[in-house]
Amino acid sequence: MRRSATIAAALGMLAGCTAGPDYQRPSLQMPAAWQVEAPWREAAPRDDAPKGAWWKPFNDGDLDGLEVRALANSPTLAISASRVEQARASLDAALAARFPQLSVGSRDQRFRITEERPLSNYATPQFSTVQNDFTLAVNASYELDLAGRVRRSIQGARASAEQTAADFENTRLVLTADVATAYFNLRALDIELDVLLRSIALQRRALDLATSRHDLGAASGLDVAQQQALLDSTLTQVDVLHKQRSQFEHALATLIGTPAPSFSVVPEATRAEPPAIPLGVPSDVLERRPDVASAERAMAAANAQIGVAAAALYPSITLAGSAGLENRDLASLFSAPSAVWSIGASITQPLFDAGRLQANVRFARAGYEASVASYRRTVLTAMQEVEDGITGLAALERAHAQAGAAVQSAARVLDMANARYEGGASGYLEVITAQQGLLNNERLRAQLQGQRLLTAVFLVKALGGGWTSVQ
Repeated sequence: MRRSATIAAALGMLAGCTAGPDYQRPSLQMPAAWQVEAPWREAAPRDDAPKGAWWKPFNDGDLDGLEVRALANSPTLAISASRVEQARASLDAALAARFPQLSVGSRDQRFRITEERPLSNYATPQFSTVQNDFTLAVNASYELDLAGRVRRSIQGARASAEQTAADFENTRLVLTADVATAYFNLRALDIELDVLLRSIALQRRALDLATSRHDLGAASGLDVAQQQALLDSTLTQVDVLHKQRSQFEHALATLIGTPAPSFSVVPEATRAEPPAIPLGVPSDVLERRPDVASAERAMAAANAQIGVAAAALYPSITLAGSAGLENRDLASLFSAPSAVWSIGASITQPLFDAGRLQANVRFARAGYEASVASYRRTVLTAMQEVEDGITGLAALERAHAQAGAAVQSAARVLDMANARYEGGASGYLEVITAQQGLLNNERLRAQLQGQRLLTAVFLVKALGGGWTSVQ
């Protein structure tokens, strides 16, 4: 009685414990605010607002259509969705360990027992027999989760499922950002090509003028040759830009799950403006970025593995039982005398394993420490990317405004150069230089416009998505 009471008390104390440490997210030192500069102002975004279609504020119908097609047809997103389903199935499998396991089995056999088998009684001779054995039984087993192995396994499986869900959201965010990046790169090239085509038209008119003046003897052949050389150089740049544009077009096709040969985007020199993006405070990034959420859930899963490994150091107790029927005659199988049953328990306690179980615990702890370091690195990278986007977009806004002023100045220079040349006050080299200056400034403005849009996409991605309603 004393021994039974002692064993029961020990098992009761063990049942109240769970091996391994409880998970607590490590604290991080977060800055109170971003380093913002004009034209930025810190906003207070509504966290309950939908964050999915972050590209809508760009107000570009073509981009909206591409994003919808990418979300519907992307193989990359389909792979991530399948992994989410796998993780959820693994969680369901882990949850099943909380309940008894039932199975039904049947054994039908005919066998021969040899008379040469070892004797069970020297006074009784052995005989060879041939007989049937028909068995039908229900078996049940249940593991007492005294050390918390099942509980920790469930915690790890749940954290892993949440991690794959965060990974899916991150894949979705990266996919939509890649689509927007490729699209705005393509549109930036469309604007640049439009600049080149307008410059080519201007240069052709200038070449006709130089040729006419040469035919009248008012200009030298050098003027015609210089203008022709400038025109040929500009035409070469058009071919280079067409090559770059086709590559972004092909990238878009792959992102939306369409074969590249059967996909095209109609050229359009649209000048979209980046929308206002609410910044919030730095701590919002920890709640909104899916890659940060994934890293945090990976820590929780790694912490649970410590408990699973530590639980192997404690006794493992399994209750088992069965009830069924057994008879050598199939016709009599369902009679009362055929009833059989068994009930019992098994307990296993490791005594010596040469340090294998302790090594597993150390391995799990090291894995958790690695996940903590990975989480900190992810957060630091997030902070860097947001700050890069903030400062970069502010600088590009100022640069784009200055580039617009430069284009206007270059246009006035070209008008004056043409007037001076036609009046005979200067050589044609001034006209060539003015044309090239205007072309360079217009191309720079087009490139800065594209960079503004790309940086806005980068910032939205760094913030973990956007709000449908921007405050």
